[in-house]
Amino acid sequence: MRYLYLLLSLLPVVPLSAQAPDQPTAGELHAAIEKLGVLGSALYVAAHPDDENTRMIAYLANVAQVETGYLSMTRGDGGQNLIAPDIGELLGLTRTQELLAARRIDGGKQFFTRANDFGYSKHPDETFTIWDKQEVLSDAVWVIRQQRPDVMILRFDPRAPGTTHGHHTASAILGMEAFDLAGDPEAFPEQLKAGVEPWQPKRLYWNAYSWGSDTLPDYVDTNDVITVEINTYLPQLGESVAEIAARSRSQHKSQGFGSAGSRAATVEKLELLKGESNGVDGDPFAGIVTDWSRVPGGEEVGRLIDSIAREFDYTDPAAAAPGLLRVQQALRSLPDTYWKRTKLAELQYVLAGVLGLYVSATTETPYAVAGDTITTVVEIANRSDRVINLLDLRLTTPATVESSETSDPIPLEPGVPYFDTLRRIATLDEPTSGPYWLQKNWQLGMYTVEDQMLRGRPEGPEYLEVNAAFSVGGVGFGSTYPVRYHYTDPVAGEQFQPFGLLPPVFVECGELSYLFTDGEAKPVTVKVTSAVDAQAGELRLDVPDGWSVSPTSQSVSLGKKGQESFYTFTLTPTGRPEPGPHHPTIDARQQR
Repeated sequence: MRYLYLLLSLLPVVPLSAQAPDQPTAGELHAAIEKLGVLGSALYVAAHPDDENTRMIAYLANVAQVETGYLSMTRGDGGQNLIAPDIGELLGLTRTQELLAARRIDGGKQFFTRANDFGYSKHPDETFTIWDKQEVLSDAVWVIRQQRPDVMILRFDPRAPGTTHGHHTASAILGMEAFDLAGDPEAFPEQLKAGVEPWQPKRLYWNAYSWGSDTLPDYVDTNDVITVEINTYLPQLGESVAEIAARSRSQHKSQGFGSAGSRAATVEKLELLKGESNGVDGDPFAGIVTDWSRVPGGEEVGRLIDSIAREFDYTDPAAAAPGLLRVQQALRSLPDTYWKRTKLAELQYVLAGVLGLYVSATTETPYAVAGDTITTVVEIANRSDRVINLLDLRLTTPATVESSETSDPIPLEPGVPYFDTLRRIATLDEPTSGPYWLQKNWQLGMYTVEDQMLRGRPEGPEYLEVNAAFSVGGVGFGSTYPVRYHYTDPVAGEQFQPFGLLPPVFVECGELSYLFTDGEAKPVTVKVTSAVDAQAGELRLDVPDGWSVSPTSQSVSLGKKGQESFYTFTLTPTGRPEPGPHHPTIDARQQR
């Protein structure tokens, strides 16, 4: 028996995260100001979505206040689905979004490798016969060089192969090897041409556990184990770490991982596997410099941030703006470093937040196709009592920048929203939106991603964004805001959804998967939908070796936008058919 998955070229839902414009509370802003003064980073490593310890991630991001990432080797494509019939790559889309929802709650960042989840594996040796180990290792090194963690934490024990899912142990083995290789300029030197530098993390821990027992395995040297009390209560956020972590873990809905929060003391154990010796019990960063003294000339920046945090007024967050602008000036005077770039980006978010700036860039349609005029309405509201000027608005795509015609500063009056309308025409040479890891044919175990800059990312870049520049007291700052499809639902209320560029014609198979036995032939129905008027083309079903398709192609003609037509192919396994994705594709053109 062979399972045949027919993958959708149709992407009616562009898999980019969408939520309402962020409006942080005073408590969240105070925590963000404190975090500006912390220059540390951690990377948690495991195999699948839902493998991560959300308590540890929430602790690192919100108590230690370090930059915290989760590297999942896969997108969970091989798991089960409790909320929908989607499996395989479509389940991977769901679980990607579940992870991103979890990170928005616990404060972490999300990363992936190109490995895909091919189902249960008994041993890492088996896993590495299907994953391309060197390519997955390359991706892990790439993420480390981008994230620059001081501390790495493995979820699974690399010394216990065969005791858990092969993917689990494989993720730990890859994490250990990547820890050593990331700082070696001879390892994956092509990455150094793409804007990263070698980076050597200082410590590698195993998040030590023994399921159902407090006793760790016999081979663990307890002198290398520290305990961390993680369930700190955070009055700025009104929750404990375990309560945040439970909300984060509950985002893994397809796996049935709804969780309840806890107010009890909670201890996590970390065993040092590699790197500098442990500092003190209770602090995985003990002895590692995580303040502005780690950056030459950064001491003044640290002093300014400490002063702003001490004097922060919860009833008037905007009072922090002048000090934050002085921090920006001090940062800009420093030599270019990773931490300068990282903290300048964070600072723009904090400045907009303390000033109560609401910025929303929206369209009235969920997608565009080549030739469409995209109308973006930008709403900006100054909800402080400070004088803020709008200096510039620009629509940007990954390849272009288009400016508003506004040239003079525009005062943003408190309580008086400002609206501007920006337009651009979508062109044929722009890449369409969609999950970048599914754009090229792939094989069991590995996705194909040729662009180095996309590797590791949870999603591709936004198709359309608005860059907004402001000034307060003559000092400029700015940020970037994604364009969203906006509407009001009579039940759910105001909604924001992803906006993307789609192909003029897209296709969808009648079934997600087909099961063949004994060389039988089966009909495969393909639905073709036009997103614009007057489209024609040739439709075909691309198959791996060992399959016969009849007819080889069919002519398609669609007269109106939204028109659907159905076409049937006969698919027959011949000889020794290869399992795998079979893609319906169409070469479309506009009819004259």
